[in-house]
Amino acid sequence: MSETPYQQLERRFKRLSALGEVQAVLHWDMAAMMPRGGGEARAGQLAELKAVRHGLLTAPETGELLDAAEDADGLKGWQPANLREMRRLWTKATALPEGLVVALSKACSACEMVWRTARPEADFAAVKQTLEEVLALTREAAAAKAEKLGLSLYDALLDDYEPSGRTADIDPVFAELEDFLPGLLSDALDAQAAQPKAILPEGPFPEEKQKALGVRLMEALGFDFDHGRLDISLHPFCGGTPDDVRITTRYDEADFTSSLMGVLHETGHALYERGLPKQWRGQPVGEALGMSIHESQSLLVEMQVCRSRAFLGYAAPLMREAFAAESKDGDPAWGPENLYRLYTRVKPGFIRVDADEVTYPLHVIVRYRLEKAMIEGDMEIADLPAAWNDGFKELLGLTPSTDREGCLQDLHWFDGAWGYFPTYTLGAMTAVQLFEAAKKAVPEIEPAIAKGDFKPLFGWLKTHVHTKGSLLTANELLIEATGKPLDPKIFKAHLKARYLG
Repeated sequence: MSETPYQQLERRFKRLSALGEVQAVLHWDMAAMMPRGGGEARAGQLAELKAVRHGLLTAPETGELLDAAEDADGLKGWQPANLREMRRLWTKATALPEGLVVALSKACSACEMVWRTARPEADFAAVKQTLEEVLALTREAAAAKAEKLGLSLYDALLDDYEPSGRTADIDPVFAELEDFLPGLLSDALDAQAAQPKAILPEGPFPEEKQKALGVRLMEALGFDFDHGRLDISLHPFCGGTPDDVRITTRYDEADFTSSLMGVLHETGHALYERGLPKQWRGQPVGEALGMSIHESQSLLVEMQVCRSRAFLGYAAPLMREAFAAESKDGDPAWGPENLYRLYTRVKPGFIRVDADEVTYPLHVIVRYRLEKAMIEGDMEIADLPAAWNDGFKELLGLTPSTDREGCLQDLHWFDGAWGYFPTYTLGAMTAVQLFEAAKKAVPEIEPAIAKGDFKPLFGWLKTHVHTKGSLLTANELLIEATGKPLDPKIFKAHLKARYLG
């Protein structure tokens, strides 16, 4: 029996997925393992892979098969949703000529390699020209997508990371947070000042011991090292594929707390990838549902679970044991309550990945404003350092002393990820809403966490989030899992309870 149009599409998209997985592993290698001298060759390899994938997706027969499959009857279960996702990907891809796809890929790879040197040297001038090239090509791609999708330039890019996400929905949410957070921050600092001061355990904390502790806690959470790795990169991230997840972090031997939470954050990403529906591997409907859901899984693990009293009561002895040779017996710094104060300490700072839960959304709003302005043509790259510093001063009351702690700190723009930043705060809000729903549905979640048992939590998450893939929209998933769409009031209530209670 000959294949139906839908079956032919499944075969075609399985090939596309396999090529995408190769691309993901090559990108991980570029960030974590590749010698500097391999950058030019790797840029060419990634560009060729993207060209091959683009050609396969935009080939005339793909469109013909989509038309035929949509006209046919007999699709069952998840197949209609898979066909919907195929059409969405095809529509976006056909907006871009192959030459632009290749040029943008090469520009991003080149810019990322320059950024790796420019960031530690705080040398914005060194990367300015390559970033201008990335922005010019990104604007061109945004314009092409915007015309095809009937969206604004920024929304056309945002849709790549947050399907159906729109600035018209985000702007009022962020405005509400801008109105709420400064007062909360002031009150939280006052409340914190009235408490015993958090003590940072005395180091040094050797890198190998930090890694061993991270691995131990990753395994406790459920990470399978037969299907993943932990390595080092300049900027922590989770990459690879659902069956070969690659986590990276960076270590500071004077302070283990940041790198450990970075590892646990990326483990949340990894567990989501591992939990995606196996029966739909290689198909669009089996992929992760946008970055706000992805970020919700990492922030749920890091912020809601691993900075909680329940978790730190379990983890404090493990932390003490890991660094026993570098600490004193009976040191109060290793007490669970001190570690809780340390991990929930509010302190405005310059670095987003080290930011506390209260100030983190302000870091995101600064970036959101700036990238919208640059994409819409209201600001040029040359103006970025000064505009960054102005925005930071306005929202966080701080002025970066160097571009390393300012506009050079994040990889995203230099690697071509424009429209990504708002998903961090949308993800933080989603994480709170999901965790509250999970605890209400399964009351034993928190007592289990206190014993180092994460099965009740991840059982709920797998059922309500992980195994859903891209079957639903983000709002539909939230409504099914929590009974309501994203609600800023839940996030605000959580922040008040944790930092003012």
